Amino acid sequence: MSPKRPLPEVDRVAASRAAVAARRARAAVKADIAAGKRRPLEVLAAATAEPEGIEGRLRITDFLLSIPAIGRTKLGRILEELQISPAKRLGGLGRHQRVRLEEFLHNREAATRPGGSRLIVVAGPTAVGKGTVVSYIQEHYPQIQLSVSATTREPRPGETHGVDYYFVDDAEFDSLIENRQLLEYATVHKVHRYGTPRGPIDEALARGTSVILEIDIQGARQVKEIMPEATLVFLLPPSWDELVRRLVGRGTESPEEQQRRLDTAQTEMAAQDEFDFRIINADVAEAAAEVVDLIQVRGSGSRSVAPAESN
Repeated sequence: MSPKRPLPEVDRVAASRAAVAARRARAAVKADIAAGKRRPLEVLAAATAEPEGIEGRLRITDFLLSIPAIGRTKLGRILEELQISPAKRLGGLGRHQRVRLEEFLHNREAATRPGGSRLIVVAGPTAVGKGTVVSYIQEHYPQIQLSVSATTREPRPGETHGVDYYFVDDAEFDSLIENRQLLEYATVHKVHRYGTPRGPIDEALARGTSVILEIDIQGARQVKEIMPEATLVFLLPPSWDELVRRLVGRGTESPEEQQRRLDTAQTEMAAQDEFDFRIINADVAEAAAEVVDLIQVRGSGSRSVAPAESN
């Protein structure tokens, strides 16, 4: 076989210019996606129609990372769930891969479509860090209102009525139930009652303020029954071992109580498919940002959730 002849100088220059132009064109596509000028679904459709075109030559990793929301931490999980190699280009996806990607994008659009305020219900197993994530949201995203529960227990030192809880007596709590003013309620440890007043939530939503409600799984079910428009978010630990480590590590329960809570957590974990989204709490700031992004609030440094991770 005769050795390959080098390209004439003019051809090399032309090829280099073409490559630069192609890179710039792909960069422009990514910039348009990031700026919201082009829908990801539209770009995928163009790639499918013309696999060797600008969109078709776009690498799947670059495509996903250009979507406002998705960082490298979540990228690997998304690709794994979609069963797509990071080396793939949009135009080279198989039929099943393309269908899964389309479903991912449709779910994401549905979850982040502008439409005013929303009620987000955050639940999950014991020791998963619900309170920590919600506290982070309260500190870093003050534009979101956190629901305040009503309780029949006495205030603890430093607690303020209307801020930490609405402190009511049994007669007032009964009245809230009778007048259907609670979205949900329950008796905790067979002693005190806790419930979620509906009035402050309705008022916040009416004035365009989104609300986050941290609650247990039974309460989340009750809220969904009364307000089906609510979005249920299930907070997951990175692994079962990590959940055990967090529970044991905080050292606030006896070994017997720890085992009881772990048994309960196993039951709670089985309920995750009832929820609209699942978010892994591997990092508090990232988990909080994912919750916030579900209601289309953009805080400083926030990143959106990847709805496909809920599938």
